[in-house]
Amino acid sequence: MIPHPPPLTLYAHLPWCVRKCPYCDFNSHRAPRALPQKEYAAALLADAEAVLPRVWGRRIRAVYFGGGTPSLFSPEVLDSLLSGLRARFSFAPEAEITMEANPGASDLAMFPEFRAAGINRLSLGVQSFDDDALARLGRVHDGAQARRAAERAAEVFGNFNLDLMFALPGRGLAAALEDFRIAESFSPPHLSLYQLTLEPGTPFFRAPPAGLPDADTAAETGDALALAAAAGGWRRYEVSAFARKGMECRHNLNYWLFGDYAGLGAGAHAKLTVGGVIHREARVKDPAEYMRRALAGDAAAERRIVRGREAVFELMLNGMRLTGGIPSALALERAGTVAGMESALQEAEARGLVSRDAFRIRPTERGTRFLNDLVELFLPETNSAEN
Repeated sequence: MIPHPPPLTLYAHLPWCVRKCPYCDFNSHRAPRALPQKEYAAALLADAEAVLPRVWGRRIRAVYFGGGTPSLFSPEVLDSLLSGLRARFSFAPEAEITMEANPGASDLAMFPEFRAAGINRLSLGVQSFDDDALARLGRVHDGAQARRAAERAAEVFGNFNLDLMFALPGRGLAAALEDFRIAESFSPPHLSLYQLTLEPGTPFFRAPPAGLPDADTAAETGDALALAAAAGGWRRYEVSAFARKGMECRHNLNYWLFGDYAGLGAGAHAKLTVGGVIHREARVKDPAEYMRRALAGDAAAERRIVRGREAVFELMLNGMRLTGGIPSALALERAGTVAGMESALQEAEARGLVSRDAFRIRPTERGTRFLNDLVELFLPETNSAEN
């Protein structure tokens, strides 16, 4: 039995973009001419009402507006939405409230209004500062817009993240380091450094762009960026996330530590621990159908309970993304069981993928590099005799 529920955050998915990028596999949709902002915000609040009975009395530690491109919504609508969420949930006084934004889909003059509405952290999808690289990625902004947005984010929010991609078509190590050096000039408290991956179902997967670097070059580039980040004072705390001390993204950190999160919005996922039982939910993906279902009182497309080895696998799948790993006691506290973990941990140690002591289980440098191999050891069907 899980003795008490884990920390709780809230995720709200705003699913529209100016246009969908060819590498993106998130639930995002091209924005209509007239974005139904108020209608969608009303649906989110109705969805929140449905969640309330399962989280009553628990504090929201962080809020994350993801997408899509949430900055397409007006500051007035987001202000009203946040006020409605605060009226329903108990927010921690120091709650971190993040909004994703894209340089080509954000009116920089509105940044102070977003800040006044209660957004206190901005995550800016820059990806690159190079015009050609951005065009190949299908982004709607150019390098100059990316620079202006990063500069404005630093001025208005202070607490902000810059997303950068590497292993891009036609761009090698030197180009990736140049993007990093430009990002570094804005002194972001947080950096996300992602390798471009070809996700199934995307245009890039069906027709890969020319000039993609090979696996060795991509790995070399990732290692060089990690070293540059460390030299610049950013600590790598997750596979793709680097932060100044104390500036880790609270919502994402809670996610990786197998905390609870309420998920609102089209295609949003949720994990809630109720009475010691872990519940997973997914909302319907189509925005129009989501609004209709949410206003009717139930927007869930899927519900399931997570138990036993499946819970352990999910814990390790998330927790081993963290370079510092997870406290040894967390498996019992968050997953409710340690059944079957020992033999998998012994195998992971034998392969040099994890190190552990009485207090913590953490991935080695090799384990971080070969993360899929590490977490596969904890799949429920592995060592099935112990299930």
